[in-house]
Amino acid sequence: MKNVIDAPFLKELTKTTSNMYRLGWDERNGGNISYLLTDEEVEEYDLHHVIREIPVSFRSDDLIGKCFLVTGTGKYFKNCEDDPENNLGIVRIKEDGTTAELLWGYSDGGKFTSEMPAHMMSHSARLKVNPKNRIIMHCHPLNIMAMSFTHPLNDRDFTRTIWKMNNECIYVFPEGMGVLPWMISGSNEIGEATAEKMMQYRIVVWANHGIYGAGETFDEAFGLVETVEKSAEIYMTIGEREIINPITDENLKRFAAFAGIDYRKDFLD
Repeated sequence: MKNVIDAPFLKELTKTTSNMYRLGWDERNGGNISYLLTDEEVEEYDLHHVIREIPVSFRSDDLIGKCFLVTGTGKYFKNCEDDPENNLGIVRIKEDGTTAELLWGYSDGGKFTSEMPAHMMSHSARLKVNPKNRIIMHCHPLNIMAMSFTHPLNDRDFTRTIWKMNNECIYVFPEGMGVLPWMISGSNEIGEATAEKMMQYRIVVWANHGIYGAGETFDEAFGLVETVEKSAEIYMTIGEREIINPITDENLKRFAAFAGIDYRKDFLD
């Protein structure tokens, strides 16, 4: 049986947390990531002994028996690479659907992120849309947060603005992106609202707080956030200046036709 500390999925997650911290997306203990392990990964590694049980503040029947690698509450992303066993944990959702069995990690007695409800509900939603979606990533990129203070908070307008800052965006997330108003983070309420958006989108903006990204791989989830943040940076850099050379709706339609992209047609005029 292999040791989890040597697992490629663990090394990839810790490299990702270090990169996100370096970019300023996850200050202090901000941000969290959860990764749905495959049955093959669980079988390959020493994940068969329950260390302790941790209550979960919601019921997730459709995730019973599934195992997740999850960043810990109060932990700093910058420390995950050097001390993964303290800052990360692998949990399995017990048969009652309301308890997590700790199989590895949280060695200082800690537990998973306080935003576990939003993560698990989002996993449940994305698995219904795409069974290969295994990553949920949350962080606090500067420009997307700033933009949420100054821009109308509806899916269509927000998506359209982001798309028009860089036509790469309509290629990377042609389905658009969801936007939520300010809500209490860590609550079941924001978890439910995020999961509802995740049925349509892989990206959900939490106004005045940050962003959620979902993907099949770490690269995909990270790349989604990265692409949105770059476009938000362009938007915030332009500021009040008059745009005299815009990317128009017609430009985006022509690009989508050229690239064969099936995008949200109702998000463009």
